[in-house]
Amino acid sequence: VFSEDLHASLYFVNASLQEVVFASTTGTLVPCPAAGIPPVTLRWYLATGEEIYDVPGIRHVHPNGTLQIFPFPPSSFNNLIHDNTYYCTAENPSGKIRSQDVHIKAGKYVLREPYTVRVEDQKAMRGNVAVFKCIIPSSVEAYITVVSWEKDTVSLVS
Repeated sequence: VFSEDLHASLYFVNASLQEVVFASTTGTLVPCPAAGIPPVTLRWYLATGEEIYDVPGIRHVHPNGTLQIFPFPPSSFNNLIHDNTYYCTAENPSGKIRSQDVHIKAGKYVLREPYTVRVEDQKAMRGNVAVFKCIIPSSVEAYITVVSWEKDTVSLVS
């Protein structure tokens, strides 16, 4: 074992990143979830193993390893760039590690517009059970999870 090997490492910073959904109007920045000591060389690849390249104004890999996909008009949607699976690698004298796959997807219905979630009206006689349903607009329902119910800003506990 060489003394310099004791100070070399590769590690994952955020190994839980599996999917990034973004709006075409905003684009996205995806950091490579790996790092190391001494500094690492970070590269991004398509799931097929093909190293990705910069496409001016469309896709760029920053020197710090962050993958940027720029905003684009819907008519410029390209599956290869805007709905694909990527991974990154980190390499230094200690070796090379590969992140898990990250699906990066421009959501067709991800809009930066206000929406309203409402409760469906129900009628029940006193002493009976009423079942309430949360109505979420279809344009955003794939991206919304109901985590609690409130009445007059007070959380309800079942």
